[in-house]
Order: sequence, then structure tokens, then C-alpha cells
Amino acid sequence: MSRAIVTVDRDFTVGPVPHRIFGSFVEHMGRCVYTGIFEPGHPEADENGYRRDVLELVRELGPTVVRYPGGNFVSGYNWEDGVGPVEQRPRRLDGAWHTVETNAFGLHEFAGWARLAGVEIMEAVNLGTRGVDAARELVEYANHPGGSHLSDLRARNGSPDPFGIKLWCLGNELDGPWQIGHKTPAEYGRLAQEAAKAMRYVDPDIELVAVGSSNSRMPTFGQWEYEVLSQAYDEVDYISMHAYYQEENGDAASFLATALDTDHFIESVAATADAVRARGKHSKRIHISFDEWNVWYQRGLDTEDQPHNVSRAWREHPRLIEDEYNVTDAVVVGTLLHSILRHGDRVKIANQAQLVNVIAPIRSEEGGPAWRQSIFWPFARMRALATGEILRPAVRSDRYSTARFGDADLVDVAATWDEERGRVALFLANRGLEEAADVQVDLRGFGEPTVASAEVLTIPEGGDRLTTNRAGEERVGMRALEGAGVQDGAVRLSLPPLSWSCVELAVARA
Repeated sequence: MSRAIVTVDRDFTVGPVPHRIFGSFVEHMGRCVYTGIFEPGHPEADENGYRRDVLELVRELGPTVVRYPGGNFVSGYNWEDGVGPVEQRPRRLDGAWHTVETNAFGLHEFAGWARLAGVEIMEAVNLGTRGVDAARELVEYANHPGGSHLSDLRARNGSPDPFGIKLWCLGNELDGPWQIGHKTPAEYGRLAQEAAKAMRYVDPDIELVAVGSSNSRMPTFGQWEYEVLSQAYDEVDYISMHAYYQEENGDAASFLATALDTDHFIESVAATADAVRARGKHSKRIHISFDEWNVWYQRGLDTEDQPHNVSRAWREHPRLIEDEYNVTDAVVVGTLLHSILRHGDRVKIANQAQLVNVIAPIRSEEGGPAWRQSIFWPFARMRALATGEILRPAVRSDRYSTARFGDADLVDVAATWDEERGRVALFLANRGLEEAADVQVDLRGFGEPTVASAEVLTIPEGGDRLTTNRAGEERVGMRALEGAGVQDGAVRLSLPPLSWSCVELAVARA
């Protein structure tokens, strides 16, 4: 059995839990929109074509903000194609994912769905094939109350009240050669600066996200952020980052430690932004929008379910990257959430990509059921329990060796403290594949604790670390964590091998 001692002090805090770090992402890609959140004619569809069974699961998952409509898709998208009478909307070829976009679902449909789901909209503009003019016109269409050409057009299209979108992405992954409209850092920085200015002339209250590196392995990583922010620092509020992870060649040990890479990535982006701040003598601080992250098994691009396979026929909403997530994936997702939460002083927005079907916590079948994937659970539980202030736990854990990241803690921890509710929430992963972990949690500055709830996600009975959920058979989920209790003022926990746990402590006032 491995061991860890966790010390949590009421005075050692990072800052408030940012509401927007529990975000998600809906892109016009594969079956995320069509047969995902939207399927007219489905037995569960409402009068607008929204799938009620999927909506119910989205509300249970609890995302606070959803990025839309892309992603790679947005860099070739004309927003005007998705408004107005549906029967008059054009069918377009989407080069990003080599599909036919019917435009049956657009901004009005998404805004209606977002109201039902209770999520804030994070809208992306096309700075790939378009630019300043289209961006400012979209802000006018979405947010101006009335009395102008585009706001009146919105009203004629069925929405007299403005959508009031506050959060906007200035394009997507334009550092990537795969992106339609790929740009150099100098080209993008100048465009982002001018688009931001024009958009704010229309609505001065919006918040803007500049495109950062698509991943930390990009040859321009660091240089891209520095050059972009050197030009656009005063006009933007956030710089984005994207990261996807997968188990490679059966190396589960390294895969389970990938949050170490996330920690380094976040800290590097923050340091670069701060270097620009110091050099430019800026007063404000740029924060991070981690607006794409997840586990994604990026297999060979010659397979049928992968992007950019231009040899295949043009189809409407084909199956794309519909990964089935297992127990190991869920534990990794839990640790990625830990990393994001621990860096909540700099990461103010985070969107797990994507919401339904496409590398998603929720799956659905056309004309059929919807269900939760294994990675649904860490997100849903952290969203529900991580409130108040982020704590900075001190962890002394037994360690293990990995091929990619060197030595890593076997037990990974994040924690929050909600003074109003009198609750400390602990989130713990046991990365050990074979041994349980004996964990002692010492609380300082708090009154006597009691265990209010304790749950664990781990290998189900009769399964293994690769067990997944499927329609009608959700084998991977949360169950009671046995043996959680308080002894001599300390919380004692036994974490099963390969597990992610959440423990809520009721704490009397000291």
C-alpha cells in the first residue's frame, strides 16, 4: 500500500473558484450538433428539435459556459449562413472536417439551446477566411438592442431581444498549418488587435480571448504568445491554450501523470503573458482561457473516423473521433481538472472538448438513447462540489517512475473551501495501478471535521482499467468510498488502485 499525507490550511488559498472553468464546447463537427444536441424527429426531441434526453444529461454534467461554433470549423464559417429562415440557408462544404454543413442549426438555435441548458455562450469569430468586418457585424447582430440594420435583422429573424454574448474568441488555432487561414504570429497579432478594437466599438463590455498555441509542442510555442500579446495586450483579456492527451504504446504510467505537463503548460503561458506585461508596463494582467482540453486518441489520419481524410465522400455529420472512454481515461480527466483548479488564479475559463459524441462525456445515437461516458463523472462531481475558495494543499506522497515525466506523485490532490456552506471538498486520484493508497488529511485552521460524503470512481467489479460505458450499460461511475472517516482529528482515506475520489467534509467553525 502506498501512502500520502495531505495538509490543508484554511489560510493557504489560491483565490475564488472561477465559475467559467467548468466549461464545454459545441462545434459543428461530426455528430456533436446534429444527432447530438439537435435531432428533429427524435422521440425525445422538443418542438425546436433539441434532444431532451441529452439536455437532461447536460444539466446533470453542469457546464457553465459553452464555446461555439468551433474549433477548426469556425475558420471557414460564414455566420450569416446560420441565420434567417432555415429553408433559405445555404448548404456549404466544410473544409476543416470534410463534411457538408446544412446550416439547419445556427446562432439562434444555439442561443435557444443555451437558455434551456443554463449555460453562458462563448462565441468564436472567423479570423481565418474573414476578418474585422465580419467580426464587428456579428457583435452588432448578436448584442445591439435595436435600431440598426443588423440588430433589426436579428429581430426579424425571431429574436427581438439581444443575445447579450459577453465572451468572444478571436479565431481558433491560427498558429496551426492545418488551420484554414493559418497565420504567422505577427499577422495574427495585428489582426486580433484590430478585430478586438472594432468589436469593442460596437459593444465595449465584451471580453476577448486571443488565440494562443494549439499545444505546447508547437515549434512557435512561447514565441507565438509573446508576439501576439506584444501587439494585442491592451485589447484582449485572455490568451488561449489547447491540450489533448492519450495513452501511447500501453504506457499507462506516463499517461496517468500527464497533468504534470498541464501544470507546466499553464505556468509557461502565464509567465510569457507576464513578461509582455512587464516589458510593456501594462497595469492589467492577462489570464488564460484553456478553451480546449481532454483525452483524445489521435490515431492515424487515414482512418475513417479521423479529420482531414479528403479521400472520403462529402457527408452530413459523419462519425468523427467518437472515443469510448475507460476507467484510466476518467482518472486522467480528474487529474487534468485538478491542475486547472489549482491554477485558478490564472486559468479563468476552461472548456472540455467536446460536449456530445465528439471526444465527449455524453454520447447519443441517432434515433436512439443517450448515456454518460466514464469521463462524465469527475467533471460533474467537481462542478457540483468545487465552490468557494481554492485551497493550496501540501502533499507528501510516495512516488513512482514514468518514462515521459520522471517521478510523479502516486496521489494527486486538489481542494476547495466554502465558508458559507461550511464545507471542504477534497478531490484525489490514486495513479497506482496495483496498490491502494492510504491517505491522511490534516486540516489546519478548521474545526472538527465530519465526512459528509465520500465517493470513488474505480475499476468496476468484473472489469479492468479499460472498461467503458455503452448504451444501456453504464458500468463505470461513482460509488461509495468505503472506510472514509476521522481519527484523532485527521481524515483517513483508503483509495483503491487506479481511482478518482471526491470527499466532502462538514467542518465546524474554528
